[in-house]
Amino acid sequence: MTNDLTGYGGTWPDIRWPNGARLAVSVVVNFEEGAEMQVGYGDPASERMGEVISVVEPGRRDRGQEQIFAYGMRAGLWRMLDALDRHRLPATFFLCGQAVERSPALAAEVVRRGHEPALHGWRWRPHADYASRKDEARDLDRSLAVIEAACGTRPAGFFCRGAESDWTRGLLRERGFAYASNAFDDDLPYWDREDGAPLLVLPYALDTNDMKFFHPNGFVRSGEMVEYVSDALDVLLAEADQGRPRLINIGYHLRICGRPARFPAFEQVLARLAALGDRVYVARRDAIARAFAAACPP
Repeated sequence: MTNDLTGYGGTWPDIRWPNGARLAVSVVVNFEEGAEMQVGYGDPASERMGEVISVVEPGRRDRGQEQIFAYGMRAGLWRMLDALDRHRLPATFFLCGQAVERSPALAAEVVRRGHEPALHGWRWRPHADYASRKDEARDLDRSLAVIEAACGTRPAGFFCRGAESDWTRGLLRERGFAYASNAFDDDLPYWDREDGAPLLVLPYALDTNDMKFFHPNGFVRSGEMVEYVSDALDVLLAEADQGRPRLINIGYHLRICGRPARFPAFEQVLARLAALGDRVYVARRDAIARAFAAACPP
């Protein structure tokens, strides 16, 4: 896969989203707690990134880190699901297969409330780490089986932590995925025409993302993320008003913005989106993918 530095070249397709808006908004909630690396799960070391950097030696169980992740499922999920209900907004949940295997009833509740189940890999790990196509294919297949069994529907989209492998998009094509999201290079979906049938790419974003609460150069107070996302919305809305179609991605994690002190970064952004009405098209990623494919077929 080559790194395309040109993209649309400053000439974007003249499209509107299904409600007539020029700006589509994808709210993503990551459902990965229980799929992170933990010695308690049999891994050689535990995930280091959390509320604090883990100081437990590799090979020893870090029960504190396990509990930090567990908070997302035990408490954060319900707070965030209820907020989505209050504002009547749909989201896409990036589901790790092992997280769903450990908490199938919680994954089922996500879908019952009308949100999209997208695949986030078997573990919360980069797919670039896979040493073979066969190993990656095995984990994709068991993730699909676990999610379909728990949620009653098969994921149409994919995003893994970090980066894909050289084989990922070929494997997604073979399994009939509607879109891939491991891309950070555009404000609009586009078609990947390399290595076989066209595959729709819905770019994601790591700046309008609450992982920056866990980064030393990121957000500290909830209002900082609200302001940051609002600035992004203002810029893209202005471009949309000039006739340029756009997509913004806003990402959250159950264990991060599910915490009370950071929860306003979720609640207040949802309130802003709801207040914008038909100026924006807030939709699940599968709906955005379908709308783009219909307007700009490959």
